[in-house]
Amino acid sequence: MASTARAQAPIGHRALFITTLAVPLTGWTVHAVSLHRKLAAARRDPLTGLLGRDGYTAKARQITERYGDAAMLVLVDLDHFKQINDGPGGHGAGDRVLAATATRLTAWAGSRGAVGRLGGDEFAVAVRIGPAHRALRLAQLTKLLAQPVEVDDGILVDVAASVGAASPDVLGTTDLSVLQRAADAAMYSGKHTGRAVLADGSHAVVPSINGRRAGRPGTHTLGRAA
Repeated sequence: MASTARAQAPIGHRALFITTLAVPLTGWTVHAVSLHRKLAAARRDPLTGLLGRDGYTAKARQITERYGDAAMLVLVDLDHFKQINDGPGGHGAGDRVLAATATRLTAWAGSRGAVGRLGGDEFAVAVRIGPAHRALRLAQLTKLLAQPVEVDDGILVDVAASVGAASPDVLGTTDLSVLQRAADAAMYSGKHTGRAVLADGSHAVVPSINGRRAGRPGTHTLGRAA
């Protein structure tokens, strides 16, 4: 009887020791999962659900480096957005327009594209589209973004967007800062025209600060990942 008790004691101690170890390990796992979810959420824009600046920058870099000349970077800026915010529907109407724009950009980019909200009414997309299809796809995008948005009780708000794009094969580089600067300049050159502008070499040399056209408000830096 005594020998049985002695034989069981080490087993009991071993089980207790393993259990004692498992508790903090399990707690750490739960903490790690929770932390990961919080970090993932922090990379998303709370209004639109799109990637934030840092998350988008990281994804955009992956896409441009992976697809090379078949990649395209697109910047989108809503036209007259302040008038929507200052209109009868107020900021609620503005939020609905932003959310609708995010949904449209996500649908256009597809599951392999990256869509981010850089701030305010400015969005960015990194996507794989070969040279032969760019003009058609960009025309589809401008048409999609120009569709009215229902903001409240069936009230429709007219929207429009300026679109600029840049691609590595035209500019001779996959450097994200250069592509984004050129796309931004191309977007500005086509402002309020209702058509997308694909950047050429002249757009890449427009004076800039931190990869953006000098003087452009609200876009002082690229994400840290760049």
